[in-house]
Amino acid sequence: MSEGSFPPPPPDRPPTSSRRRIGWIIGGTLLVLVIALIVWHPWGAHGRHGGPDALGPPGGPPGGPGPGGPGGGRHGGPMAANQTQAVRVAKATIGEIPVVFNALGTVTPLATVTVHSQISGNLMKIGFTEGQHVKQGDFLAQVDPRPYEIQLRQAEGTLRKDQALLRQARLDLQRYKTLVEQDSVARQTYDSQVSLVQQYEGTVQSDQASVDTYKLDLVYARVTAPVSGRVGLRQVDIGNYVTTSDTNGLVVITQTQPMSVIFTLPEDNIPAVMDGMSRDGKLSASAFDRTDSHQIALGSLATLDNQIDTTTGTVKLRAMFANQDEKLFPNQFVNIRLLVNVIRNATIVPSSAVQTGSIGSYVYLVKPDDTVTVRKITIGQVDGERTQVTQGLTPGDTVVTDGVDRLREGAKVAPSDLSGGASTSGASGAATASDAATASAASGTHAAHRHRHAASDSSAANTAPADTLSRRNA
Repeated sequence: MSEGSFPPPPPDRPPTSSRRRIGWIIGGTLLVLVIALIVWHPWGAHGRHGGPDALGPPGGPPGGPGPGGPGGGRHGGPMAANQTQAVRVAKATIGEIPVVFNALGTVTPLATVTVHSQISGNLMKIGFTEGQHVKQGDFLAQVDPRPYEIQLRQAEGTLRKDQALLRQARLDLQRYKTLVEQDSVARQTYDSQVSLVQQYEGTVQSDQASVDTYKLDLVYARVTAPVSGRVGLRQVDIGNYVTTSDTNGLVVITQTQPMSVIFTLPEDNIPAVMDGMSRDGKLSASAFDRTDSHQIALGSLATLDNQIDTTTGTVKLRAMFANQDEKLFPNQFVNIRLLVNVIRNATIVPSSAVQTGSIGSYVYLVKPDDTVTVRKITIGQVDGERTQVTQGLTPGDTVVTDGVDRLREGAKVAPSDLSGGASTSGASGAATASDAATASAASGTHAAHRHRHAASDSSAANTAPADTLSRRNA
């Protein structure tokens, strides 16, 4: 190297330490994200609950190769199968269950009459109080009768005058008849007298009609109730001049006792209604309020229409109610429950025990060894908190009514609150369902809490999400 020259620069060294530091940061971040995803991601969220879709074939081993086996959900492992679950149960019973058709109806009075004055005149008197009940023929109002009394007297005077002329003409006719027989008068004179008598007879008849008309006007001057019912608001006050053409009339009377309800049913229900009417004569009908929670009145089916409405495919029916307490008000909307039949010796379970899934309707059947199995059933009539089972169960079978969200095929259970089964009365059935609903809400909260901790403890073992989907429909 010559004097005065600079040494060559050192070769570039890769920033090994910086790159290594960046790599560790990226790797650590990815590792944290993967761990967090494994711990918190709801693998197989649809398989949390033990519905029939999360199980192997009914009757198969817990945790087997079916969808309910390993990886079939958080509770699909052997540990969940060995845990004892607290559940509420009930026994299937034999009882009666009604066949009821529900419909929306309108309260329709049998008669609604707008009372009009049938003559014209000043309104002199009102004989009713708004809202009161009247009977047919009761006095309602008085129209000034004096003009019609005068016209009646005039018509009666004309009638008496014409009656006198008729009597005289008849006497003359008798004389002419005798003279004609004696050839004392011409036949033409006799014939003229016959015509005169007939003329006076027609006049008297017309006068009598006028008298009857004015008498009827005097009757109409006193307005009476045409039907029995409840009086509405007064439409005209005393002193007004009323006519026969008044649109609003004097008052409206609505017949409220008895009261009818018009409702419709699908045409497919009509055969059952007709069979019930021919068998029992009358079918029981109950009217409930708009919320369908409070019974307003109890009556019976009176009749149904003679044709189907082709635009809606429904038939109109009329139910009659005594309505002594007048809880049914005209044009009110009510819910009608029509009892058409009662099924006897039916197998009944609480409605809370019936679940729905891909296999259809099913229940969790408790076996003698306190394990459960899925039992597919066929349901019939549903009466609120009671459901008829036509296939799949026999009386005495024990089914789970609450806690089904924690169950799977073969799970161990601890039955509690064992009742006599589905109540044969609506009241006790409703009480059982209320208790079951309360327990279900509480158990669902605790179950969700346990699910989260179980997922955290087993996150290392779960390497892939489950392929199966389970669902539970209460």
